Amino acid sequence: MKKILPLALAAALSLSLFGCAGGTTVAGQADSPATSQAAVQTETPSTVTIASLNGSKETVELEVPYNPQRIAILDMASLDILDALGVGDRVVGTADTSLEYLQSYINDDIANLGTIKEADLEAVMAAEPDVIFISGRLASSYDALSEIAPVVYLSTDTEIGVVESVRKNASTIASLFGLEEKVEELMAGFDARIAALQEAAAGKTAIVGMCTSGSFNVLGNDGRCSIIGVEVGFENIGVDAQIDTSTHGNEASFEFIVDKDPDYIFVMDRDAAIGTDGAKLAQEIMENELVMGTRAYQEGHIVYLAHPAVWYTAEGGITALDTMLSDLETTLLA
Repeated sequence: MKKILPLALAAALSLSLFGCAGGTTVAGQADSPATSQAAVQTETPSTVTIASLNGSKETVELEVPYNPQRIAILDMASLDILDALGVGDRVVGTADTSLEYLQSYINDDIANLGTIKEADLEAVMAAEPDVIFISGRLASSYDALSEIAPVVYLSTDTEIGVVESVRKNASTIASLFGLEEKVEELMAGFDARIAALQEAAAGKTAIVGMCTSGSFNVLGNDGRCSIIGVEVGFENIGVDAQIDTSTHGNEASFEFIVDKDPDYIFVMDRDAAIGTDGAKLAQEIMENELVMGTRAYQEGHIVYLAHPAVWYTAEGGITALDTMLSDLETTLLA
């Protein structure tokens, strides 16, 4: 009997304490903001793993800080996406750019980190970034930059197209901030605009090219301006499908253009895009006696892309995509 009473007493005391503890926890969860906030903080990850490219342009898994507060930008497409997501206030340094819609990031409060082709490593280090964004132009600097902070290297994949690349890259960047749901809102309308352009392009041929240093270089569907052939759907007859033209295209004679005699000629002015001093305008180069004899010229179907800097330096951003489609719509849907 002496043993049973203490056991019963202990059990009763245990139940009493359990009931009190349980009541306190529930009340705390309902009434204490501090407790709720602590629970949220517990659920928030410190890092997130994303798919990115490395210096060899191979897809790798990259661990980056979640919700980074200090961002270094050496890629205008990524800056474009960050701006659209509403986290541009985290940018502590950026490469120089002439793009009008990103000029708010060129100021004395944001460090100049060099250019999209040549990073100032000392300036990047001094900015103390949590994460760094680059494009293919800085692939050779990937390892050096990775010594400073994780390097997110995203690109446009012509196999899935520019629109899907923007959607994919925006989703990747959004995942760093828990803003994935905002991506579809930002991408709304692009598919319908592509569909309208596809109707205008149906059954039509085109030569797509770039004016640079007084010459005309034809471009394929594997790099710059690929949206014209891949998604909009013009039959690009300027190059053989097996020829790699992704960097600066392949130089073509004007006799070649005459021989192909496409329905449309699309022209990007590289010299204007990068601000080459004293360079001829694309229109001066293209509108010679030979080209003026083509159907494209005579029918008013030579399209000078109105925002060459966007096409050349910023393809892959959300505002950039809007601008590129507008350049095509102005001519094709007018």
